[in-house]
Amino acid sequence: MCEDNHGGLARRALFVTGAAAALTLGSVSFASAADGDQETRTVRGTLPPGSPDFVYVPVEVPAGVREIKVAYTYDRPSVPAGTTGNALDIGVFDDRGTELGGRGFRGWSGGARTEFFLRADDATPGYLPGPVREGTWHIALGPYTVAPQGLAYEITITLTYGEPGEAARPVYPPERAKGRGRAWYRGDCHLHSWYSDGRRTPAEIGALARAAGLDFINSSDHNTHSAHAHWADVAGDDLLVMLGEEITTRNGHVVALGTDPGTFIDWRYRARDNRFGRFARQIRRAGGLVVPAHPHATCVGCNWKFGFGEADAVEVWNGPYTPDDEVTLADWDSMLVASVRGERGWIPAMGSSDAHRDPDAVGSPQTVVLADDLTRQAIQEGIRAGRSYIAESARLALSFRASGGRGEHAGIGERLAVGRDTPVTVRLEVTGAPRCTVRFVTDQGVLHTSAPLPVAGAGVVEWRTTPSYAAYVRAELRHEAAAGPLPGPLAAFTNPVFLGR
Repeated sequence: MCEDNHGGLARRALFVTGAAAALTLGSVSFASAADGDQETRTVRGTLPPGSPDFVYVPVEVPAGVREIKVAYTYDRPSVPAGTTGNALDIGVFDDRGTELGGRGFRGWSGGARTEFFLRADDATPGYLPGPVREGTWHIALGPYTVAPQGLAYEITITLTYGEPGEAARPVYPPERAKGRGRAWYRGDCHLHSWYSDGRRTPAEIGALARAAGLDFINSSDHNTHSAHAHWADVAGDDLLVMLGEEITTRNGHVVALGTDPGTFIDWRYRARDNRFGRFARQIRRAGGLVVPAHPHATCVGCNWKFGFGEADAVEVWNGPYTPDDEVTLADWDSMLVASVRGERGWIPAMGSSDAHRDPDAVGSPQTVVLADDLTRQAIQEGIRAGRSYIAESARLALSFRASGGRGEHAGIGERLAVGRDTPVTVRLEVTGAPRCTVRFVTDQGVLHTSAPLPVAGAGVVEWRTTPSYAAYVRAELRHEAAAGPLPGPLAAFTNPVFLGR
């Protein structure tokens, strides 16, 4: 039940938005007022367990409003161990409506903030400045998890009347940095600023990216593109800033990597709604790549459920290396095996930090891409082709290639087109990997393991095979294991070199 502060009982209706079911509550109305005046309404209600993914509170906004401000609270009752408690996200859609993929989106802060405002010249991080037009706006609630006792909430809406401020025109970062021509470029494509649930400004992230030896980064705040207009001052000849979004659905997260400035990708659907393909295509039309993030993460809603048919790459290593990354690596390797059986094309791997706040390390791990130049298009082409490896930091560098007996050779992401029984030499050269063990992994599994590299961290490892014995070879560098037979955590790994015609 939802009440306003006048004691009126609000209507509510269940409707389908073209995807997940959503609940719409009764409208909150305001009367027109004089310049400088403020009006406030308070809405209270309780959401039961099993509530729809999204609950909309319509707000009838009259003419002459300069600013809309929303604050909210909700209860957090104690729950038994193993039971999820209350978590309530929030955002807003303007008079253009809540249609899935429509133009009404004006901001989302998830659960990172307890209040926000919008006006023509400014907005809370996560929200888009612009006019507060007359019409029906919608506060969007996302009951992420609901305790058995239900979720009681209170929303306070304040309108300030007056002439709107002058809207600033957004300035976006350039699509090119100075670069070194065709070279290996280091990047981190999954980062969060204070424009979603991060705690760092774009300027702070830029400084950390430079300190980590990165050449490019990608803005990927949760479910909002509001940061896009705040990266221009961070970019420079030495740092390419690409723009994107982490589309955070209830069935997994996907990074839109390098989309056109101002591109918003909707997230209000589940796998069962059969809507993801539509938005994957929108990412590509906007010039971006589709990269499922941390597919086996264990947080609620983080595990990837949409399949990989639309993926341009997959984030195999996310932040500090953990058991769910090990599961993702094994899953990705199984997909490589399926690709050499001709069941599907292969999907390159990536790694990113997913850094939000201290002590999260920007650039750990990082994707190192062979690209023709330091431009958005060239970096994306290198990632899509799999001409890349993933390293824990800029201290580690490697070269990995396969060669045949007549001078044929192929590098990471390429194919060595030789006969099935042609002898092939696989060679890894590495620096910055002290005491790491090198493993060569094929479609049969691990077929060669080296002795630990010297403390200096540099070394060369070679192995000989044939395409009939190994359809592909990829390299892993792993730290020494603390104990037992299991391999140590990754220091780096490569996309494969394919062998045979």
